[in-house]
Amino acid sequence: MKIPAVGESISSGVVSVWHKKSGEQVKKGEPLFTLETDKVSTEIVAETDGVLRTKAAEGQEVKIGEVVAEIEESSAAGAAPTNKEKGAPEQTSVAAVADRGRPESPTSPADIALSPAVRRIVDEEKLDPAKISGTGKGGRITKGDALAVTQNRGAPERTDTEASPATEVAGPVESLAPAAQDGRIVRKKMSPLRRKIAQQLVMAQHTAAILTTFNECDMSEVQALRAHAQEQFTKKNGLKLGFMSFFVKATVAALKAVPPINGRIEGDYFIQNNFYDIGVAVGTERGLVVPVVRDADKKSFAELERDIADYAKKAREGKLKIEELQGGSFTISNGGVYGSLLSTPILNPPQSGILGMHKIMERPIAVNGAVVVRPMMYLALSYDHRIIDGKEAVTFLIKVKEGIENPKTLPIDF
Repeated sequence: MKIPAVGESISSGVVSVWHKKSGEQVKKGEPLFTLETDKVSTEIVAETDGVLRTKAAEGQEVKIGEVVAEIEESSAAGAAPTNKEKGAPEQTSVAAVADRGRPESPTSPADIALSPAVRRIVDEEKLDPAKISGTGKGGRITKGDALAVTQNRGAPERTDTEASPATEVAGPVESLAPAAQDGRIVRKKMSPLRRKIAQQLVMAQHTAAILTTFNECDMSEVQALRAHAQEQFTKKNGLKLGFMSFFVKATVAALKAVPPINGRIEGDYFIQNNFYDIGVAVGTERGLVVPVVRDADKKSFAELERDIADYAKKAREGKLKIEELQGGSFTISNGGVYGSLLSTPILNPPQSGILGMHKIMERPIAVNGAVVVRPMMYLALSYDHRIIDGKEAVTFLIKVKEGIENPKTLPIDF
């Protein structure tokens, strides 16, 4: 099993979690491990039936084309007569090799029962598996068993975590620094995705003249329209009507009114995009990713809501494809879902604008000379001042505000 090419410009990744352990029977097409790169996480599946022999540990960085496992082709255990009974050659297993008098594989039966995390501790601490009492199922040695032996002989405790598909960690964890025996610090290596995010954010700050302008919008009308249409919309489309589709529609209208914000700088040239592929930022355990809703101007509210929901699900499961993250012309980021009241979003290069949504809060405002309480949201537009002037930025935000405060001016189709 070699690390496959998973996208242009990607040269390496991290084996973030093994879904199958060394020595286990696997079937063709069954997920073996998750490969995390600086763009996406991808599940790598078995190419054939057989017994898995892993060669890379969880958290190990690997190159494209590198061998990380072998599958010894064989029948499923207990599913068919043995090769001896059929008159066929014996299976190439550790036991079979030993029976024929050939050199035994370096992997002993004790090693086969070890998970990658346990094996890593055993190798680093030079432990003898035969002397470790296993408390796991069937006497299997757990990570806690190995750590207990390590602690008992006075060595510092390891803090690396054995990940599972349901709780994938943000990145591989390295050993504690020698002086960190009291648990006051933990030293972790950033995941490829987190490193890529860091590079992109720094690049944006260094290459663009980023400025942010603010406004606020009254959410009363859009809340009322959404509540009125929710039951019929859900019954018709099988999903709920959210606020993001309204903001996507309002953003498209604003981009059409102020075209430069839907463009980018490329060398000495300004590239004007006449399409509306809107990136919607999604937070995951591994970091922020921005899947792109294609041709948002041509999609209905139901199509927008479905795309956004599907992308959010894929992002959290680590199943986004490279092409789903590329080519956006503008980005919307909703910090309000985390409780953010106000922020200055950073550009998503090479784009020239990003809209920040925030928490809806009831605040007193003046309406026709009277003080009333309304559900209000602060809006923030960060933009590249090299090609976008303040007047254009303010015009854009006012256009978004008008679309949200008067949602019937948007192309409503529900």
